[in-house]
Parts: sequence; C-alpha cells; structure tokens
Amino acid sequence: QVQVVESGGGLVQPGGSLRLSCAASIRIFSINVMGWYRQAPGKERELVATVTSGGSTNYADSVKGRFTISRVNAKNTVYLQMNSLKPEDTAVYYCYAHYGTRYWGQGTQVTVSS
Repeated sequence: QVQVVESGGGLVQPGGSLRLSCAASIRIFSINVMGWYRQAPGKERELVATVTSGGSTNYADSVKGRFTISRVNAKNTVYLQMNSLKPEDTAVYYCYAHYGTRYWGQGTQVTVSS
C-alpha cells in the first residue's frame, strides 16, 4: 500500500504562484505514474497533470504553460508549480500514485481570490 500526502495549498491572489508537494511513502522511482487532479465546488474531479517514471508529462489544456509538474526521486516527492493563477483554478487538489492501483491523498485546498 502507498500513502501520499499533499501540502502547499492556500490562499493566493490572481496572478500569483503556489507550489504543491506530494510525498509518497515508498520510493517513487517504482511508481509508474503520479499526478494531480482537482475538484471545484459543484464540479467533477478533473485531471490537472501527470508525470511518468520516465519523466514524461501531460497537462490539461487549461493549465498548459502555467503549471509544471516534476518529480524528485531522491525526496520521493512530486511537485506542482502553479503560476499565473486564476480564480477558476480554485479547487481541492488531489495527488495520486498509480502503483498497481491508484492511491489518493486527502487533498489540499487552493483558493485564488483578491
């Protein structure tokens, strides 16, 4: 079983930046895919970004050019750098690790508001 724990959410003004972290309980080099989803109030959970063990990344169109996902194997951590944040980015952000099955974190709230 894999545990993932998110951190780094908070309140930020439009145009600002935040970096989310996702720490895994096992060595992440053995995890095929890690990524982030988000869920805004009244909306379905949507994919934000993923990164494979080989370093390939994928992004939702809505965040391309603004968000960057990266993984640091030595720290067993995946990061989501979010720049040029917009009010529509407001959501609970969930990290997951695909290791046979998907393991989810508890989520971290990101609020973009002036």
